[in-house]
Amino acid sequence: MQEIPFYMVDAFSDRTFGGNAAAVCPLIEWLPDDTLLKMAQEHNQSETAFFVRTDSGFELRWFTTQGEINLCGHATLASAHVIFELLDYPHTEIRFSTRFVGDLTVTRSGDWLTLNFPAWSTEPVDPPELLLSALGGDVVQEVRVARDYLVVLENQQQLEALTPDIHAMLPLGKMVCVTAPGDTHDFVSRFFCPGESVAEDPVTGSAHSMLIPYWGEKLGKQQMAARQVSARGGELRCEWQGDRVLIGGQATTYLIGSIYLREGAL
Repeated sequence: MQEIPFYMVDAFSDRTFGGNAAAVCPLIEWLPDDTLLKMAQEHNQSETAFFVRTDSGFELRWFTTQGEINLCGHATLASAHVIFELLDYPHTEIRFSTRFVGDLTVTRSGDWLTLNFPAWSTEPVDPPELLLSALGGDVVQEVRVARDYLVVLENQQQLEALTPDIHAMLPLGKMVCVTAPGDTHDFVSRFFCPGESVAEDPVTGSAHSMLIPYWGEKLGKQQMAARQVSARGGELRCEWQGDRVLIGGQATTYLIGSIYLREGAL
């Protein structure tokens, strides 16, 4: 039987039950991909992060209940929180190597952790009719696309009032990020995940890889304050640095436990 440490962390929050929950599993060595997916399905969170320590840092991978994904902000933040707070890591910077987006770093300053992520540019696109009908309403100002759809609304009140049919978006083949200027923040957002176990992601770090360059250019700013206005909500400190973005947030440990995998499960 193999025992694996297990952590649940509320990322992008300074309190329990806020931000976005992620499962985090440190591994001695990589398990088969099928086992990692089954573990993520068992955890039934929006993401489970797995990492393995190396001579130069850590290898990091992210799984939803559907499969491996190319980038996840809140699970990276949660992993860094575990390493800094619970594994007695002595340095102020962690280097993660990843399969899809190269090396990522996370730095620590007091209670805040800052992700250094790639910046994603978006391109304008004619909005699919399905996207507009699923969002429900004619308040869309602009639609752009990168990894996900980026839908721009006029104001925060419109964003908070949205009651979309999220699972109807599944044929689009993409996640949907909706954003608007904020009342007390530079910008706010919501993030919809058709087909996933968590239909509306509470706080989506990776979406800010495209949100920060978009709003940075639109507002003429490099440093911005952002909030994801989901039910749980989350605060993000953002900085645009050309082809990179800095995404700052806090994290809170919710659960510490162990996973027990018998021989036949591997």
